[in-house]
Order: sequence, then structure tokens, then C-alpha cells
Amino acid sequence: MSREQEVNEAIEAHYTRADLGELIVAALASLGKPVERLTPEDLAPVDQFHIRGRTATLELANAAGLDAAKRVLDVGSGVGGASRCLAAEFGCRVTGIDLTEEYCRAATLLSAKTGLTHLVDYRQGDATRLPFEDQSFDVVWTEHVAMNIPDKARLYGEMHRVLKPGGTLAIYDVLAGPSGPVLFPVPWARTPQTSFLVTPDALRTLLGEAGFAVTEWRDTTEVARTWFVALAEKIRRDGLPPLGFHLLLGSDFKEMAQNQGRNLQEGRIALAQIVAHKS
Repeated sequence: MSREQEVNEAIEAHYTRADLGELIVAALASLGKPVERLTPEDLAPVDQFHIRGRTATLELANAAGLDAAKRVLDVGSGVGGASRCLAAEFGCRVTGIDLTEEYCRAATLLSAKTGLTHLVDYRQGDATRLPFEDQSFDVVWTEHVAMNIPDKARLYGEMHRVLKPGGTLAIYDVLAGPSGPVLFPVPWARTPQTSFLVTPDALRTLLGEAGFAVTEWRDTTEVARTWFVALAEKIRRDGLPPLGFHLLLGSDFKEMAQNQGRNLQEGRIALAQIVAHKS
């Protein structure tokens, strides 16, 4: 087995939880939600699997100028939270691709229960080998994904390939901070072997080399720090809620949340919202 295959298998094992869609639906039912006619807002506490959740998704979408005319590829689509939000709020057609088969299955189930299957669909696949024709999409979208991908040159090269001329790349990602190594486990990796952070300067270089012109770069580290520290404190005080990221990651999410709070507070990681265009 190649090193790349080993990494991919380890990443999929990190995220896979059997019958995930059913677990989420059961948690929603316990909260009295109408599980056959859910809204994206109902699912937001669990399916917006990134710091600041739905709020961050909407900020990036507005910065990227999304509208119903846009054909979007969501790279690392998870259980479909961002794609459903974009479809519901902006009317755009979104295809999601994720390495984890169970996430794709859960995303399809939850999208059916929100009545959005006419606007969203999901495929299992590798972000560094996108199974799409050249110039297929108006927008490539990705939130909290590149941390798990070692070959970033190929990742951004593939994103550039599938974008139409002048197309938009919308990124919200975790980057390496100035203050030393990450404390593990964190939500994207239990050990350093599946974590591949780059600095903001390195990401700028990678995007330029892939053929992108950055038009907006917003450092969101401080607002992320405030949000995540509050979340970690709430978990410490009240325990895990019925609906939350622990359904995706299991019982050690509590430790992940505490570490993530420290990583943000101590400057070990940074957050950025980036909009770039295919030049």
C-alpha cells in the first residue's frame, strides 16, 4: 500500500461512524424535530462541521457572490451541511464530494429529509483526483478540509482544472499558527500523522502557483477563538448536547474541543476566509 493510500484510509477511519445518518435523525427526533421535513437550520448544530458553523458558511457565501446561477462543487462536503445551506439560501446547484463513504450516505439521507435532493447530490472520491470534466463548475467551495490533505499542490491544481475560466474558489480553512505544534487530538485528526497544516504565507504561494488570484483574505482567528472557547466551556460545564459534533466523532470529541480551544488561545492554529479566482 502506498503512503497516500495509508493516509486516506487513516483519514476515512477517523471520520467513519456506522449508521451516522440514522444517529443524527434519532437525535433530532429526541429533540422533537419533525424528522421527515427537516430544515437546514434544524441540522446546523451537527452538519456544519467547522468552526462557527452556519454563520461562517453564510459569510463565505456572501463574500464569494453566490446566487442561483452558480454551479458549485463542495470539496470535502462531509454530511452535507454547507451544500444544503447554499442550496436553501441561494438556490444554487451543489455537488459534494467526500473521501468518507459514510458521510456521503448520511448527506444523501439528510438532504432527502430536507427536501433538497433536486439541488444537491454527493459522490465519494478523492479531492486530489476529482472525477469531473475540466471547466465544469462556476465555484469550488471548501471548508475545513485541506488540513487532511498532504499534497496541496495537486489539491489546488485539481480545483483550478474543474473551474470555468474566471471561476471562484471559496476557502475557509484551518492553518498553522505562529506558536508551535498543534495539541492532539483535534476534530480533524487524532494524531499528527493525518494533519497537514500550512502557514498563511505557504497557502498564498500554493494558490498562486496553481493559477489563482486571491481577491479577499480575511483572518478570522480572533472571532473563531471566541466562538470555540465558549463552546468548549459550555461542554465542560453542561456536558455534550443531544445534537452536536460528538455524533460525528464519538466520545473523545470532548477532549478534542478542549484541545481546539487551547490551540486557538495559544496561537497554534489560525483561521482564514479566502476568495480567489481562476486566472
